[in-house]
Amino acid sequence: MTPTRSTVLILLFYLFNQTFANAQKSDHYSVEVKDSVLAQPIDSVLTWLHKHYNHEIGIYPEVAQTGIERAIKTKNKELIGDFYSAFAEWYGYHGLYSRDSVIKHSLRALKNYELSGNEQKTAQTHRSVAYDYINERQIPEAQSHIFKAIELYEKVEDQEGIASSYRMLANSYIVTKDAEKALKYLDLAAPIFRDTESYPSLSYTYLGYINAYILAGQHKKALKAADECLRIVNEKVPNEVFVEVRVWNFKGDAYLGLDKNEEALKAYQKAYDLCVIQIGKERSATWLTQVGWAYQKLGKYQLAIDNLLAGIKAYEEKDNENIVADYQKIAECYEALRDYKNALIYTQKADAAQQRLYASKIESLENEAVIKYETGKKDEALAAQSELLAQKNRTQIITLTALGILVLLLAGLYYSFRKNQKAKNEIAVKNAENELLLKEIHHRVKNNLEMVKSLIALQSAQLEDSPTKDAMIASQNRVQSMGIIHQKLYQGTNLGSIEMKDYFINLGEGILDSFNAEDKVKIECAMDQLELDVDTAVPIGLIVNELLTNALKYAFPKNDEGKIKISMSREGGRVIRLNVSDNGIGKIIGHKAQGTGFGSRLIQLLTMQLNGEMQEKNEKGTEISFTFKLDQAA
Repeated sequence: MTPTRSTVLILLFYLFNQTFANAQKSDHYSVEVKDSVLAQPIDSVLTWLHKHYNHEIGIYPEVAQTGIERAIKTKNKELIGDFYSAFAEWYGYHGLYSRDSVIKHSLRALKNYELSGNEQKTAQTHRSVAYDYINERQIPEAQSHIFKAIELYEKVEDQEGIASSYRMLANSYIVTKDAEKALKYLDLAAPIFRDTESYPSLSYTYLGYINAYILAGQHKKALKAADECLRIVNEKVPNEVFVEVRVWNFKGDAYLGLDKNEEALKAYQKAYDLCVIQIGKERSATWLTQVGWAYQKLGKYQLAIDNLLAGIKAYEEKDNENIVADYQKIAECYEALRDYKNALIYTQKADAAQQRLYASKIESLENEAVIKYETGKKDEALAAQSELLAQKNRTQIITLTALGILVLLLAGLYYSFRKNQKAKNEIAVKNAENELLLKEIHHRVKNNLEMVKSLIALQSAQLEDSPTKDAMIASQNRVQSMGIIHQKLYQGTNLGSIEMKDYFINLGEGILDSFNAEDKVKIECAMDQLELDVDTAVPIGLIVNELLTNALKYAFPKNDEGKIKISMSREGGRVIRLNVSDNGIGKIIGHKAQGTGFGSRLIQLLTMQLNGEMQEKNEKGTEISFTFKLDQAA
């Protein structure tokens, strides 16, 4: 039995008891109480739902449903989403209904949040739906929602939301037993939780580390992660008792993996004892199964049997899929004690439980297929039923055989559909994962360029030679020009293109700052939004960088005020026109060009690279125009 199952069973047992206790309490809530709640303003009804989701069994569903109907009449999509979200939370907390009920209401909340434009709540609901899908072992669906949540959290710059999504993504890979990917996303989540001092979330992240390391067979690393998790809990979140319980249980698993069975027994016993302190012996009994496994490893078979039987008693009637392994362990212990009669009994129990689980899964698939069939073929099914009643015995056999073939065909079609859908989901998840990695690469490139820029700035600060210092500042601005490109790539929604107007605005602000010219020179971008691919945006960005730098250095002497204007447009699909002008002093005929000339040569080379032509005018300042034929670019 895994620690995850133990925790779920304890919580379900607790919720089951709470349900009946609260059901008795709800008898005291009369129709008058319900009517009183519904008579309140709609915001007060929503507040009541949030406050009473954990104990109002009796009147809660009717209040929630009526609240949803009232919210729908307001046409306020966010409010409608809030009511569906509260109802989903109630379903999930009490565990009285199938997970489908939780997912159904969460998806309705999600749809309304998307329509409302509230990106924060949309992201949170994507993550909530993903959690429910993970519990249902529908991993592709879960991961699809997680990647959407990450994208939205990045947009609203919610670091904790991003980290929580990474941790959930890691949990999904633990379910699919992909330890390498689980560890990768835990490594992304942990630093963010440390930086934001979100220690409860950090402790749960370390639970993921322990689980992933055990899955990978790295039991020593699992024990180190467990010790770090205990340190975090004890120093930062001492009230997280059940995290501590799970840590000790995981330590037992790690010790078993290292064949340190005495240490494993002590760890499992510690987990059980801590749990008893919190919720009592009866509700902690499920943790004794691990104690039983450790006793079996130590060859203490009767103690193993006693603990295993005590542990599975709480969930034996529910046919939990892990009970098969527990029955098999009991059978092995009896066999070791040469009690072959009981060994046979528990072997048969294990086989019977396995068969029931198989039958349950098959029945679930059959019901789903039949529902789909009957939904689309209701009229034909009724006609076939009437015909069957009128036929003789031989015709009945033929018809039933044909119906069986049809059901098999539908099952085959459904299986094919599910397989194709799964493949599509996997491709979508892979694409989202690759997009995330590509954004991370652009982020790192931008950070590296920032570091280069800082190093150049440090070096130039120590220079006294003016021409050399100017050259260093120019190099600094060129690096900045490329850095902004990568920044826009990882911040944008399209990883293949750059929105040039926004880029020019950022570039201009950076160059003005480097020359301390914000107060005397204004840079105007007179253009519509225009997206270019990266290979085109980088050289154009460097060209504009050189022109802005030259204008600030030479066009406005003696701290004159001035204006620089940038415009760019696309003509005929693949022709780009760029114009950069200033109202400075312009070029004086007969005067030698200032500077080293490197910037001019760079502009010429970049213009040739884009198969462009350049024209220069010197009337009331300087105006430089470019025409780039991108379909013939070199």
